[in-house]
Amino acid sequence: MMATTTGALTREELAARVAADVPRHAYVNLGIGLPTLVADSLARDSDVTLHTENGMLGMGPAARGADVDPDLVNAGKVPVTELAGASYFHQADSFAMMRGGHIDVCVLGAFQVSVTGDLANWSTGEPDAVPAVGGAMDLAVGARRTWVMMTLLTKEGAPKLVERCTLPLTGVACVSRVYTELAVIDVGADGARVVERYGLTHAELEDMLGLALGRAG
Repeated sequence: MMATTTGALTREELAARVAADVPRHAYVNLGIGLPTLVADSLARDSDVTLHTENGMLGMGPAARGADVDPDLVNAGKVPVTELAGASYFHQADSFAMMRGGHIDVCVLGAFQVSVTGDLANWSTGEPDAVPAVGGAMDLAVGARRTWVMMTLLTKEGAPKLVERCTLPLTGVACVSRVYTELAVIDVGADGARVVERYGLTHAELEDMLGLALGRAG
């Protein structure tokens, strides 16, 4: 397990950390929000194919300046580029790819993740909240691996990695790894295990989350 003393990762550093774990030649879906940044950190020679639920294979990094095409966006409506060989198709076909087990890795955001891998990322449960499940349920159970990329705490300072989710669930026991600015943590049937931490000790991380954490590897 690697520990650093340089402090929390920036959004860009976190995206690069996730990108480093994406296998070569994988088919990958990036969820709305933080996960979209991973596209900018993938090595061009990794031969990773990015899939969007709105119907595209071969998505490239985010579009900027003259590269912006208002008709070429990802599922979060962020302008993107296309790589050589990119293809477009009906959204129904896109969801068939997700549900049929054709996506190797999906990277989703989350409101909560439990230590056993349950995912809550479509509703905060507040009366005025707008439910936004999108394709998250399909990806959570259809992708071969589901990773979460999120901040470790809410804006109010509450842990988002929890013993048991209290928000409406997206999927049960579907998440295998959580990437945050303060730690990378594996989750599953054996509980939560710290892979890496940034700028804090193992004990400080446990105190912050109110959880007993194992050590991966």
